[in-house]
Amino acid sequence: MGKKHEKEYEGYDVVIIGAGPAGMFAANELIDQDLKIIVVDQGKDVDERNGDIMSGVGGAGTFSDGTLNLRPDIGGDLSELTKNQKIAWELVDEVDKIFLEFGGPDKLYGIDKKKIKELKRKAATEDIRFIEIPQRHIGSDKTPILIKKFKEHLIKNNVEFLLDTKVEDFIIEDNTCRGIKLSDGGKINAKYVITAPGRIGAYWMSGISEKHNIEKQFGPIDVGVRVEVSSIIMDHITKINRDPKFHIQTKRYDDFVRTFCTNHRGFVVKEKYNDVVGVNGHALRGANSENTNFAFLVRVQLTEPVENTIKYGKSIAKLATTIGGKKPILQRLGDLRRGRRSHMKGILQNLVQPTLDDYTPGDISMALPHRIVTDIIEGLEKLNNVIPGVASDSTLLYAPEIKFYATQLQVDDRMETNIKGLFAAGDGTGLSRGIITAAATGILAARGICFLSGKKQKKKKR
Repeated sequence: MGKKHEKEYEGYDVVIIGAGPAGMFAANELIDQDLKIIVVDQGKDVDERNGDIMSGVGGAGTFSDGTLNLRPDIGGDLSELTKNQKIAWELVDEVDKIFLEFGGPDKLYGIDKKKIKELKRKAATEDIRFIEIPQRHIGSDKTPILIKKFKEHLIKNNVEFLLDTKVEDFIIEDNTCRGIKLSDGGKINAKYVITAPGRIGAYWMSGISEKHNIEKQFGPIDVGVRVEVSSIIMDHITKINRDPKFHIQTKRYDDFVRTFCTNHRGFVVKEKYNDVVGVNGHALRGANSENTNFAFLVRVQLTEPVENTIKYGKSIAKLATTIGGKKPILQRLGDLRRGRRSHMKGILQNLVQPTLDDYTPGDISMALPHRIVTDIIEGLEKLNNVIPGVASDSTLLYAPEIKFYATQLQVDDRMETNIKGLFAAGDGTGLSRGIITAAATGILAARGICFLSGKKQKKKKR
């Protein structure tokens, strides 16, 4: 079996780990370069991803609400990576144009300057920062269609996909990456490797980087809940920005709390990270609920002697999974404030009814650290002064929502690590935290390969 794999997968110029935005945009940047390219992903094709929302073609973003935040400093910092603000904005524009070519919507949110100014003023009076962002909303039901067109375009241009296949390790000799080892015993030899394993691959990436002494630093993680309210509470806000970003500093601990991934009239969904469960949100263009949901996240940064934020986040997720009986924990904000757990009877009688039906009524404070729970309550009560009703007793909280993008690989200006021939991109390497920035880092990694291989950037045939 192993020998068969070695013969079957020889002769590649570039192997890309991960078929999410970073991997697909990297592959797209490399077509027409006379390079033999293969994309490997542990998940399934976009049409076959039944219930697997974390891995597969399109990555985690395929079944998100499909919001594109068109700023280089949201979901990462492209200006920091490129050391050039102009190039950072050009990357955002390029990614946006490619999404439009494959079916992205023309409509832009967040461009009404008068309404944005008023919302920023109102937020500022509460010491809250509202982030101004031009946005497009593809929709959780429309995104897979776009991704399918994108993949078909890559295949048409001779990019190969190897799906349902886990990557076990890199092949590293003399401080040079020469390919990858597969979990079934096979291997793929290649001149260059782009590792873009996505958010679900963050834990794997952390372990592999330690094994091979790939230079990295532990960045922060975000730990919190998915908030669900009646849509009428936030309709006036989501008309201004489809995915409004509010940044809050809590008074008691001076911690950073933010809103993230708002789903207007959307649905809360369960996520699976191998042996733990969590939550996320979807917003469909073809179907609406009576509710709006958003993530409310506390930034966690650790220092010596425990710097590994991924392990810390996993420990929280495992505890929550145990308490919830392998289901997300659901609690009314009023119950959390009063220090009591929620019961099914109270949930069924609640003004806001959950859009997720696979949950365990319980007590979030039994799963999340006290400091994070305190930040969540204080932050929501502060946000309530800008969005009245968001911190009512009937507001629903689902836990845990944890964003694993902690181990940030150290790269040079071509996105190459300290291992020659090994390039990094996307959320799983800690270099991005969103669709647009992940895609942009994939483009940068591909351009790094073009530079080292002596290839020139060419205009792509669409």
